Amino acid sequence: MSYQLFNDVRIPVDRPAQDALAKAKKELRLPASTPAFIYRRSLDTRKDRFSFVYTVAVNTERKDGRLRPFPNYEFPGQVSTPKTIPVVGFGPAGMFCAWLLAKCGHHPIVVERGQPLEQRIHAVEQFWNGGVLNPESNVQFGEGGAGTFSDGKLTTRINDPRCRKILETFVSFGAPEEILTLAKPHIGTDRLRNVVKALREEILALGGEIRFNTKLTDLTIENGELQAIWLNGERFDTDVAVIAVGNGARDTYEMMLSKPLSIEAKPFSVGFRVEHSQEALNAKIYGKYNGTPSLGAADYLFSHVTDKAASEAVYSFCMCPGGQVVNASSLPGQLTTNGMSRYARDGENANAAILASVRPATVQEGLDLQKTIETAAFAVAQGMGPATTEKAFLNQETPDRLDGINPTFLPGVVPFDINELFPADVSARLREGFSKFQDRILGNEPAILTAPETRTSAPLRILRNPDTLQAVGGRGLYPCGEGAGYAGGIMSSAVDGIRVAEQIIQGKEA
Repeated sequence: MSYQLFNDVRIPVDRPAQDALAKAKKELRLPASTPAFIYRRSLDTRKDRFSFVYTVAVNTERKDGRLRPFPNYEFPGQVSTPKTIPVVGFGPAGMFCAWLLAKCGHHPIVVERGQPLEQRIHAVEQFWNGGVLNPESNVQFGEGGAGTFSDGKLTTRINDPRCRKILETFVSFGAPEEILTLAKPHIGTDRLRNVVKALREEILALGGEIRFNTKLTDLTIENGELQAIWLNGERFDTDVAVIAVGNGARDTYEMMLSKPLSIEAKPFSVGFRVEHSQEALNAKIYGKYNGTPSLGAADYLFSHVTDKAASEAVYSFCMCPGGQVVNASSLPGQLTTNGMSRYARDGENANAAILASVRPATVQEGLDLQKTIETAAFAVAQGMGPATTEKAFLNQETPDRLDGINPTFLPGVVPFDINELFPADVSARLREGFSKFQDRILGNEPAILTAPETRTSAPLRILRNPDTLQAVGGRGLYPCGEGAGYAGGIMSSAVDGIRVAEQIIQGKEA
């Protein structure tokens, strides 16, 4: 017998998950003794349908149109000829790529420009409290990647059987078991750090190597084939390497633009972080069910189309219940923000990015736009966060004071009309979208808007052969993850890292 999935089992939020198992078996007319477990749980917050919605895995071979296959996936087996393989970047893509390579018998050498997690956390916290920025080890760079200082969200829109296997792997390394069933799983930045350290130790135990404080400085590509990578200015001969540098590595991008690689501009988004009361949000979203222990901190998704013909929208991104807004800068004289939550999500404020897309004509235009916005933001108050209120933003004015919400950004915020940080058309779209956000989400609740958010995704895509995943113009080079333009978050980055590792393990040629 094998498991199949049964969807849309609705149960009141104050009832135990066991009720969903019993209901599924009853509707399928299966014996009560049939093995079953909860595969997924989501929350429908529509007032007339407020309930948990379960997907139940049932162990049956019955043919029924309401059942769908269980997403089975197995990692590849051992390789016969081990190779030494550099993996540049130790975020989710590089981490899972290196882990699978080591698991299957290869010898990955992880190259990470930043520090090990323990040192990195110390450096970042010092910076947030007024210390000096380390441009090589910060919120963007270092062990675990940018996701280490985030909500640890494991949601993704991709429908890939590897996702379940990656969640199981996270659990095996210390993540809470509930991520296997939640439709919006999250680990929290505090627990994610322990998972990252456990993955590091496993890679080392499997024979891998990790070189921290080591930066990719150049590539040697001749006749369309990778010949060597350069680490801290020293040549490392290799005909295969994985590049998973994350979306903040502008210096690496600029180096790669000088190589015979096919790299194209890609749309990305810019905007700001909005902070507002988590308690008020819970009351708005949950209504009479507010306070039910099983519900936790409320979240939301928001989108407003500003131009149907151009498919332009303003939308929320990386919503962090009970979290804080953090300084995610990686270069001196430039400032950008991000959001972060701990596992408990018990902070006073909720926050989310509110973003508008931009479509640069060239890669350099996109990189320059990010730099221009971040430089202007830093200049406002030498690294403190430019911030405004919801009313002042819509009125395009600098507020007299920031009140109503306690901003969480460190080392602090200053009143400023953040419209001035963005191109006029982008500001106009952000105002239109935020007005709708206020109607649908905020209501009359006060908010603080801290800008800018500029690192939501890579402004480019390093083109690769769709069959082998090797770079066009650089055989043996595997662009990977969010920084290469093929992912957007922890889960999709991890999936792409696994896909690249599979190609290397299977030995497919370009």
